[in-house]
Amino acid sequence: MTAPNPEPTTRVHWLRRARYFVLAAFLGTVAGFAGVYLTGGLSRNAGVAPDESCVNSTLTAKRLVPLAKGEVAAFAPNETPRRATPLEFKDGAGRTVSLAEFKGRVVLVNLWATWCVPCRKEMPALDELEQKLGGKDFAVLAINLDQRGGDKPKRFLQEIKVKGLVYYEDPTTNVFQKLKAAGRAPGLPSTILIDRQGCELGFMPAPAEWASEDALTLIRAALAGN
Repeated sequence: MTAPNPEPTTRVHWLRRARYFVLAAFLGTVAGFAGVYLTGGLSRNAGVAPDESCVNSTLTAKRLVPLAKGEVAAFAPNETPRRATPLEFKDGAGRTVSLAEFKGRVVLVNLWATWCVPCRKEMPALDELEQKLGGKDFAVLAINLDQRGGDKPKRFLQEIKVKGLVYYEDPTTNVFQKLKAAGRAPGLPSTILIDRQGCELGFMPAPAEWASEDALTLIRAALAGN
């Protein structure tokens, strides 16, 4: 008796494996794109070793824990001391600006882009926050990441009648890459709260209503703690 031909079974097995790999590749691609547009859970202390020079800042961060609620419920106060990631970006005139230049002020660093819908929605609130609390003790640094920079984001800010925010940009997206590597920018928008000593107090991996009473209470507590 002739043995059954195994070819059909082998072909079916091969086709099933091929479909599996195609599906896996597709899902991997989707996940990659999602990482650019969406925010997600991250370790609060990922990527950076504790910095003992920021111990006092950790005490302030602990006082922010009960204030991370309502409109800023996604804010994650630091559990271990860490210095803010060194950053450089451009101002509206093209001058290179360093985050270190803002030492002495509490700073809210926000990463945004015109193609990011949640970023666009929270920009008026960030502008209102700057108008209410901005000055010698506090500043909102909203850094635009449009890769062509310049005209488009500036026109958008003019359209929504921004009054308080100073324009900053990083078309190279190096700021985003550095903060992503430090576990602070899983997507856009991402926001980091930094104290007067240049130490992180916490971060927000999501949009927020920054002009709300919840946000104002959080920022005022950060100002009082340094």
